[in-house]
Amino acid sequence: MSMITRRALIAAGAAGGLGYALLPGFSVAAAATDQRFIFIIMRGAADGLSIVAPTGDPDFAAARGGRNVDSTGGARLDPMFTLHPSLVEMGKLYQANEALFVHAVASPYRDRSHFDGQNVLETGGESPYVLKDGWLNRMLALLPVDESRALAIAPAVPMALRGPRPVETYAAGPQPRVTDDLLARVGRMYQGDAELDEVWARAQSTRALAGDLGADAGRNAIALGALAGKLLGAESGPRIAMIETGGWDTHVSQRSRLEGQLKGLDGMIAALRTGLGPAWRRTTVLVATEFGRTVAINGTGGTDHGTASVAMLLGGAVKGGRVIADWPGLKPAALYEGRDLKPTESLHGVIAGAVAGHFGLEPKRVVAGLFPGSPASATEGLARA
Repeated sequence: MSMITRRALIAAGAAGGLGYALLPGFSVAAAATDQRFIFIIMRGAADGLSIVAPTGDPDFAAARGGRNVDSTGGARLDPMFTLHPSLVEMGKLYQANEALFVHAVASPYRDRSHFDGQNVLETGGESPYVLKDGWLNRMLALLPVDESRALAIAPAVPMALRGPRPVETYAAGPQPRVTDDLLARVGRMYQGDAELDEVWARAQSTRALAGDLGADAGRNAIALGALAGKLLGAESGPRIAMIETGGWDTHVSQRSRLEGQLKGLDGMIAALRTGLGPAWRRTTVLVATEFGRTVAINGTGGTDHGTASVAMLLGGAVKGGRVIADWPGLKPAALYEGRDLKPTESLHGVIAGAVAGHFGLEPKRVVAGLFPGSPASATEGLARA
């Protein structure tokens, strides 16, 4: 029996996400499809009014108390909307018709609890805790078996991927608590070893899975995007994935926090695209949050929990270069409950439309499979098979 050396173990761990390459039962058989579908969740309720700012709305500046500077220098998407200036790479994707934004969008959830809102977003239910499995796991049942291999890039399998279909995981389950002091001492062991020093640095850069994307100047986010791209871009890799991100709850100092968060997300998407290589042409990435934030800025320079936000579709399979919005306006009388951006687009419909278009499935079947009991209709024309 051969021995696994320290050098082989750490190299395998870094290349495979410190656990993925060592998973029992991981198949290396080539998948039968070239289509990739990736769901990136923004936990914490991301402010869609800053991400894609309605600068063409005459009431926007007043609604934000004159504080609409977040959009200064951002890419002008159309006469109504401007992209946040931190989203430089997404702006390029938009110009290449590989990015599409759906504004004033929301799930059926209308209260403002993170836990309940995320449960509705991930299970696809009409209300919290009605469904016990996730829409992304149910999506696997709509695909041929050889095409339905999924990967959760998260500390544990997220609700959206839980269900009867098997899911591979990165950093699955509770991990032993490792102190920063121990990690620093281990790092010093590898100094001077040209191979191991580089491998250890790569491994360390992917430790923060669901943390703030702005942490470490976005380097963690970029490393995670690169890792995901390589795993999904490999001929033997999975074709479906979910990536967790956190840090979107911007009650205080939103302008600076959101700038870092969006730079991290932008870097992650760019690294994901590079890692996927030619497979990017057959990829759809959905980015969504549980709900939006208030229109008005609060007394600490942040925003509070709201309702409608923005969803993003990115990738070579996306019919991009558009903002889809039945814009409700920002006059006080037009706000939901007098405080929030009013929802006019169904997030369930957007997800169903993206899945149906991307995999060439019948839209009504997708709605029924992903969102049982939902009155939503699939938004068509979002992606191509």
